[in-house]
Amino acid sequence: MVDWLADRVELRPGATVVDVGAGTGKLTRDLVPTGARVVAVEPLAEMREQLAAAVPGAEVLAGSAEALPLPDDAADAVVAASAFHWFDTERALVEIHRVLRPGGALATLGNGRDLSDPLQQELQAIVGPYLPTAGEILAWIPVVDASPLFGPAEELVTTHEQWFDAEGLAERMGTVSYVARLPDDERREVLARIRALGEAQPESPFPFRYRTEARVCYALIS
Repeated sequence: MVDWLADRVELRPGATVVDVGAGTGKLTRDLVPTGARVVAVEPLAEMREQLAAAVPGAEVLAGSAEALPLPDDAADAVVAASAFHWFDTERALVEIHRVLRPGGALATLGNGRDLSDPLQQELQAIVGPYLPTAGEILAWIPVVDASPLFGPAEELVTTHEQWFDAEGLAERMGTVSYVARLPDDERREVLARIRALGEAQPESPFPFRYRTEARVCYALIS
């Protein structure tokens, strides 16, 4: 997926890419080997501290998608990994367009659980009442598509898997914010049901499938 993005947005020595909402640098570390100058922008100090330690090859700056700490026309590409749903979409698009050079690229990518998988369907029956809908999480996409600042998007969709045992599945889902913040008794009940689902699988460890989508669109001259 990163190779596809790097090819589409022409990441190479001499180019500058800005990773917005970079968190602890899970995408940032895969951008550095392209040879491009990598600037990671993250609003939370704790995240920036971990990012700087994990990815010494990147420049780490405090900022947000709505207030990027960069001058006009500073970047060839802006990327956001599983972050755009946190942004004020309209404001972020104006700011991203400002820092992109004419024709520069906006690239987004993110993971979602693959709900065509039977295990994921059973899991959704347990956690679905506590999670936002896909429409809520992806509400930014039609705003980007309708923006006069960017052209039509190219897309790549693929799947990948993690492998868990029953306890690992419970730990994985326990990190989801909407589950983690439940009242203690309710969270324990939900995690017990998830653990039981894992124990009912015919093999252990078992695959846990994700659907990953990447999108690239290009800044129009305003």
